[in-house]
Amino acid sequence: MNTNEIYRQLGISQKVLDFCQEIVEGLRPRFNRIDQVAEYNQMKVIKAMQDNRVSDIHFAATTGYGYNDLGRDTLEEVYASLFHTEAALVRPNLISGTHALHVALSGNLRPGDELLSPAGKPYDTLEEVIGIRDSAGSLKEYGISYRQVELLPDGTFDYEGIKAALNDKTKLVTIQRSKGYDPRPTFSVGQIGDLIRFIKELKPEVICMVDNCYGEFVETIEPTDVGADMVVGSLIKNPGGGLAPIGGYIAGKKSCIDRASYRLSAPGLGKEVGASLGLNTSFYQGLFLAPTVVASALKGAIFAANVYEKLGYSVVPDGREERHDIIQAITFGDPKTLIAFCEGIQAAAPVDSFVIPEPWDMPGYDAPVIMAAGAFVQGSSIELSADGPIKPPYAVYFQGGLTWYHAKLGIMKSLQQIVDQNLKEL
Repeated sequence: MNTNEIYRQLGISQKVLDFCQEIVEGLRPRFNRIDQVAEYNQMKVIKAMQDNRVSDIHFAATTGYGYNDLGRDTLEEVYASLFHTEAALVRPNLISGTHALHVALSGNLRPGDELLSPAGKPYDTLEEVIGIRDSAGSLKEYGISYRQVELLPDGTFDYEGIKAALNDKTKLVTIQRSKGYDPRPTFSVGQIGDLIRFIKELKPEVICMVDNCYGEFVETIEPTDVGADMVVGSLIKNPGGGLAPIGGYIAGKKSCIDRASYRLSAPGLGKEVGASLGLNTSFYQGLFLAPTVVASALKGAIFAANVYEKLGYSVVPDGREERHDIIQAITFGDPKTLIAFCEGIQAAAPVDSFVIPEPWDMPGYDAPVIMAAGAFVQGSSIELSADGPIKPPYAVYFQGGLTWYHAKLGIMKSLQQIVDQNLKEL
């Protein structure tokens, strides 16, 4: 067996292989620490499933209204146990992270309320949800105002600015854990907890919601362990473990979850309806696998940071920082290198490896976006993927990898593509 030979068959030159392998060897101690966190979180998932007496009866499909769907209801109890919350809403008809956030926001805000973001501008697709960019059906159209407080130059919270922004109308504070299309540091659960305590001291009744996308199982605690009233995420990211074909979750205080459920279905119906349509097995098994899948994605992100940092590119986080999500930002400074990187990620995919990604005007974005993802589930960013807007500073956002070995191949292919196009020399 010759591993180098199979890499050569996959288009990796010896020069790229040697460059990358030297970096991998230096990361072994750090990878061991990631495995320790994954072990803890794996036991946490198993305990939540055991405590809620998960059985094969919970994998049965339901149709129609989905009354008395034991699998759906028990899965939501498992999520509530995992996040240490009163309730959870885990549904296939929460079709994306953006949709889950919209349901959580619109369910808990009323005309005349104000939404505050203390972390600057939220992810691009939320701009139209909020009404930062005008869109039919936005919160702004329903009389909900919005303000934001920019981060300080070092990427930390501007506590004085937040104090000044809080007012009698502030009903909900939304905290985006991950960076979105902004090469800023991701917030740790500890930082989020400090912010929530600060806000609650000033305004105890305000709802603190955390966009938890890309952050689940990266640490041993979650935002609800440090005071968040709601956490929101997508099942085709971390908690779906690569098996969930669709879905999202909202976990938190029962009053918040009930209001979100009335928005998702209808007033008076809430969580009592919604057939699982045979998806429960994938949801349960994906959650079971999630801690180890997230560990693989983290290893890939750290590897990417060290490879591209060594080549002189700006990376966030850098190659030595602690990780609080699975996303790696790499700033190339020019569109050609960004596009070449994405071409390499696509070429490493098990699905559609022969496709060449191109920038296009995606709904919800203000610039053409290139996305590379040869995924088993369309749009699944826990699978190996990369994307970025074609605008300065021309940064790419790399994430995912159901296995460490696939993530490793993807980074090597991205580098090979850049080298082959004479955009960088080793």
